[in-house]
Amino acid sequence: MLPERNSRLRRALVRLCAVAAMVVISAAAPPARADPAGLVEQEITFSSGELTFHGTVIAPDTGTRHPAMVMVHGSGRVSRDGYRQEAEAFARSGIVTLIYDKRPKQSKSDVDFELLADDALAALRALRTHPGVDPDRTGLWGVSEGGWVAPLAAAGSTDVAFVVTVGAPGVAPERQQSWNLVNRLAAAGVSGSLVDTVSRTTLGLLVGAGQFPEAGYDPAPVLARITQPVLGLWGDLDRVIPGVESLRVFQESLDRGGNRHYTLRSVPGADHTMRRSPDGFQRGDDLSPAYLEQVAAWVNSAEPPAADVGPLPRQERQSAPVEAGSPAVQLAAVVLLLVAFAAYGVRWRRAGKAPVRRPARLLATTGLLSVLGLLGYLGHLASTGAKSLGVVVLGRPLPWLALQLLAVAVVVATVVTARQAWQARADLTTGRRVRLGLLVAGGALFVPWAVHWGLLLP
Repeated sequence: MLPERNSRLRRALVRLCAVAAMVVISAAAPPARADPAGLVEQEITFSSGELTFHGTVIAPDTGTRHPAMVMVHGSGRVSRDGYRQEAEAFARSGIVTLIYDKRPKQSKSDVDFELLADDALAALRALRTHPGVDPDRTGLWGVSEGGWVAPLAAAGSTDVAFVVTVGAPGVAPERQQSWNLVNRLAAAGVSGSLVDTVSRTTLGLLVGAGQFPEAGYDPAPVLARITQPVLGLWGDLDRVIPGVESLRVFQESLDRGGNRHYTLRSVPGADHTMRRSPDGFQRGDDLSPAYLEQVAAWVNSAEPPAADVGPLPRQERQSAPVEAGSPAVQLAAVVLLLVAFAAYGVRWRRAGKAPVRRPARLLATTGLLSVLGLLGYLGHLASTGAKSLGVVVLGRPLPWLALQLLAVAVVVATVVTARQAWQARADLTTGRRVRLGLLVAGGALFVPWAVHWGLLLP
């Protein structure tokens, strides 16, 4: 009985070890799971620098090797699931796709294209070793900001077989953002000085303060270094990036670098992210079938196509460079204005009765409201991307219209206060003269400052 009992014990131990080994293997490499639509998904991890990334490989359930591509994110905090719809569509067309969670960032200004390109290459290396992938036909797909990142990664690695860009900007980020803001304001019915104030003056100050990441990045030299085949697509209703300018930069840069294997086209009825849209501002839920078909046909092509440029996308206005502002100058101006206007409210002993008290109080009050109101309103627009404007009257949002009226009141109050203070100078104490002089000086400084910020412009 004892040998038989030992034999049963050994068999139980063997089964237990086998189960334990299967658990370990399953934990190390999650099994692929079948998708109801005939696709296979598998969770993977890969490292880039000190970070570990999590992603999902979506592949056709055929058991043969296919071309593949890593999907590189656009701007913002977006997860891999934001690209699942496209990834599954490409997989059904015979292209293995890898979607992954984007590198976390600490703030809006925490963006580094070089780091993002390193992440994309790390994902590419992981995808190239995946079963069912042809490593010699594995490339990068990048949308929007990814249209800067994917070419940068491809220019630095021969492992990248091809590049697909969607809504890729051919201009610097600050120039692209300025163009986008102009379109957004115009669509909301805004005209006049606020357009320049938001799209150029405010943006320029953020650039000068280092709060606009990668502001001066020039994609042209990077594009000129790309030797791999390139497919560039732009929605002809794209309101985010200047499509015509971007397509031309791609063509000129690739030609300058000697790359003759590129296809550059616009997609009718598509917005910035290739969703079908009536006007480019209202984002639809459906991807453009023409876009999906073009990507699938191009990636699955046996031979790299010769240079081919289709009709240009729509572009209603040209983009313009943004001049960097001086945070130090603006901070000094604001401090001087606030001190000048606020100091009048401080009670000085034996100041006496002021003959010019009424216009001076009006100047101090409207001046403070104008300065603080402008800072608050522009801060609000900057934090929301000028998406929350409120009611627009006469081409101006109501808060901006109120600020412009306040600015006019400041100018009028400055003139009246200065004139009455001069007329009553013999009756004023020394302390009152100092306070009024500082107040009027603040009103005088306010005029060029308000012109700079568009408050006194139509």
